[in-house]
Amino acid sequence: MTKQFLVDQIKSKHSFLCVGLDTDIEKLPSHLPKNKEGVIEFNKAIIDATAPYCVSYKINTAFYESQGIAGWEAMEATLAHIPSTHFTIADAKRGDIGNTSAQYAKTFFEILPFDAITVAPYMGKDSIDPFLAYSNKFTIVLGLTSNTGSANFEQQKLSNGQFLYESVLEQVASWSSPEQLMFVVGATKAEDLEGIRKIIPNHFLLVPGVGAQGGSLEDVTKYGKNNDIGLLVNASRAIIFASNGKDFAEKAHLQAEQYATEMKSLMS
Repeated sequence: MTKQFLVDQIKSKHSFLCVGLDTDIEKLPSHLPKNKEGVIEFNKAIIDATAPYCVSYKINTAFYESQGIAGWEAMEATLAHIPSTHFTIADAKRGDIGNTSAQYAKTFFEILPFDAITVAPYMGKDSIDPFLAYSNKFTIVLGLTSNTGSANFEQQKLSNGQFLYESVLEQVASWSSPEQLMFVVGATKAEDLEGIRKIIPNHFLLVPGVGAQGGSLEDVTKYGKNNDIGLLVNASRAIIFASNGKDFAEKAHLQAEQYATEMKSLMS
C-alpha cells in the first residue's frame, strides 16, 4: 500500500482509526472456545464490525506467537480477512543484525503480507535497511513510547542537548522517505508531539495509548496532525473488549463509530 492510498482512505472516511487486534485468548467471550477457532471467529467478527470506521488494523504478534503453530495459523487467517482497503500492521517490534532482519522482513512482508511492521532502532541502520528494501511497505520505528520505562533510555539527555528519542527520529528519518518510514509516538506523550513534528513534519505517526491507556485524542490531533493528517491512532482493548458477552461485536462497532465520529470533528 502506498502512502497516498492511505491518505485517500483517511480523507474519504474522515477517520484515522487503527484497531488493535491484541486478542488475548484468555479474554475471549465465554461462549467462544479458547483455541485457534475461537480467536479466528472473534477477530473476523471484530473486523466485520469495525471496518467501516477504521483505516487500519494492527496485529500484536505476541498474542499469536505465544500460542505456537495454532497462533500463527490464527494470525494468517485474521490477516487474510482484513479488506485490502485497510492498512495492515504487524506489531512485532523486531530489530537484529542485518541477515536476521532480512528474514524478519521476509516473514512479515512476504510470507504474511502485511503492509507494515514495527521495529526497534537500537541496533542501528544496518538492522533496519532490510525492511526498507521493500517498496510499498512501511517500517514503523519506535520513537517515543508511552510506557514508564521510556524514561530509562528514550528520554535521556545527550551531550548535545537532545533527548535520545529526538536523535533517533532525526537520524532514522534521513535513512528513507515518508513513503517508507513511520514512527511510533505514544499518546500519553501528546505534549511532546509539537516538538516531534518539527523533526519529522511529513511522516506518519502510529499513536498507541488512546483509550484504555488514557491518552487524549483531541491533544494527539492538535499537536500531531499535518497536512495529510499523518496519524494512525490505535485503540485496542477499548474496542475489541468493549464487551465480553455475545454482543462483543456490536459493542466494538459502537466504540469504533464513536472514535470515528470524534476524529471527523477533529479533522474539520
